[in-house]
Amino acid sequence: MDGNGDGLVAYFGYGSLVNRATHRTEIIGAVPARLMGWRRQWVRRDDETERALLSVRCDADAFIDGLLIVDRVENLPSVDLREAHYARVALDPGAVKAAEALPVNCPIHVYQAKRSVEPIRLQIIQSYLDAVLQGFLREFGEEGAARFIAETDGFDAAILADRAAPQYPRAVALEPSEQAFLDALLAQCGLRIVPAAG
Repeated sequence: MDGNGDGLVAYFGYGSLVNRATHRTEIIGAVPARLMGWRRQWVRRDDETERALLSVRCDADAFIDGLLIVDRVENLPSVDLREAHYARVALDPGAVKAAEALPVNCPIHVYQAKRSVEPIRLQIIQSYLDAVLQGFLREFGEEGAARFIAETDGFDAAILADRAAPQYPRAVALEPSEQAFLDALLAQCGLRIVPAAG
């Protein structure tokens, strides 16, 4: 991805953006990366529901694995619309460690939830979690998917089993081996799965 960054922008994906199957713009490229000084967490959406979304907060002692995506500047409004519950935050390029160099003069951002209030009850939609975990499984392997759970705050929330009628707008199809692994991982981690209201 070397070259001139004029007309380009990069953003660090740490949730569903890690799954390339959820991308809706013709990106320039993407590479696994690590964001230093931030921690991932589940928080409530900003629309007064109990539904959870992934966000990040500053934490000098933490880091996050994810996908560094290089896109065209003209696609940024579409990405902002996708991430409507988030604010786009500029990053210090030195905080991102990637296997490949970014184009010169390419700004880097991360999307942070507009509200980071933790309610008494928090619900994670399984179709959303599936998209996230499939991305980590494909980019970082089984250990990376397990690390995602271990390094994300808020997994005491209930997981709504909505695979039969996915509520996540960019739901993905899991391969049988992926579903078996993810189900075993959730069980191993003692996560609570409850029926989705229906």
